[in-house]
Amino acid sequence: MGFVARASAGAGQLVDIHGDNMAETEQQLKQQLVQCIRMLEQADIIDYNGHASIRVGDDRMYINIGTCQRSLLTVADICTIDMEGNVIEGNGKPPLEFHLHAGIYRARPDVKAVVHAHPKWSTFLTMVGKSYAPVYAQGTLVYPLPMLDSPNSINNKGMADRLAATLADRPAAIMKSHGAVLVGKSIVEAFVLANYLEENAYRQYMALQIGKPYCFNDHEIAMCREKLWNDVLFKRTWDHFSAKLK
Repeated sequence: MGFVARASAGAGQLVDIHGDNMAETEQQLKQQLVQCIRMLEQADIIDYNGHASIRVGDDRMYINIGTCQRSLLTVADICTIDMEGNVIEGNGKPPLEFHLHAGIYRARPDVKAVVHAHPKWSTFLTMVGKSYAPVYAQGTLVYPLPMLDSPNSINNKGMADRLAATLADRPAAIMKSHGAVLVGKSIVEAFVLANYLEENAYRQYMALQIGKPYCFNDHEIAMCREKLWNDVLFKRTWDHFSAKLK
């Protein structure tokens, strides 16, 4: 595969990584991954844990090293690994949960980027057995949201396969009392969906404190998807958070 998604020129745009531009493109992709993780950290979706990756070809990925400080991440904290976790290039080892990324990439050839985080509000819902409900227009994009019925770390192939089976063909899944995983055709898409999921969960949680929140019906969900699932709006959301990055 000689093409990858590039966020800087527009969400999901494909660029050729062969030839003289390959090194420059690799640097750009790593920088986008850094920016994604730092924006997620600043949005309180990723903390001192959490990781994101970009698929490179069929059998490699860029991913942040496990020991990095997410709030001060740089390109030097991004390593290149194969699907077995072997470091091909970089200054450290991948997170123990690299299996999560590899399992999804194996099962989903359409996925080019993966985000795994431990967001508060969506995880609170799983702790009490409350299902994720579509209460926010952008939040409908990840509904219905399947749940892996285990809080265990995705640090081996067996758990990775379970998660990939739970995710199936959906753009997102949650793990009981653990966190969430988002996938996309670009790092922009995965980042944006992470924000949409958590904002919906926050609104659902807060509304539950005063009453029963309204849930979008099937027609309204279909209308939201038709209007809101597009690269221009995803890029606008990315740019919103990018402008606030410290």
